[in-house]
Amino acid sequence: MVTMIAAAAENNALGKDNDLVWHLPDDFKRFKKLTTGHPIIMGRKTYESFPSPLPNRKHIIITRQENYKACEKCVVVKSLEEALEIAKEDEQPFIIGGGEIYKQALPFTDKIELTRVHGSFEADAFFPELNLANWELTAEEFHAKDEKHNYAFTYLTYMKKK
Repeated sequence: MVTMIAAAAENNALGKDNDLVWHLPDDFKRFKKLTTGHPIIMGRKTYESFPSPLPNRKHIIITRQENYKACEKCVVVKSLEEALEIAKEDEQPFIIGGGEIYKQALPFTDKIELTRVHGSFEADAFFPELNLANWELTAEEFHAKDEKHNYAFTYLTYMKKK
């Protein structure tokens, strides 16, 4: 089951200048809990936005750059299809971005773990528009703005309709 995981604003903004435009500690914890032990598939710019590779996850990085060098344990591939082939031994590989990778991965995705950040933001990377006729909302959990979170957000879990 290929799972896409993202935090996107109400206008589908993901980030700007290769960084997030919000800081949600509880969402980082959820991301870690869900993805640990599974391959994470990402574009080169998403990989480069990390201060260091994320522990206990196989990093599969998609890039068109020839001879791209990533961390020792990282796998560098040229296409989403190649990334999915490498990750297929795992029961739940995660697509973690960025915007272009999400768009390419949508047809291959079975489940979406979306953190909807309540607000609109200026961005240069966006989550693809979902055709909700193709997806069933199976879980929803609202979190209010608080001292650690400058924005309210909702965890949404979608399953692709058969």
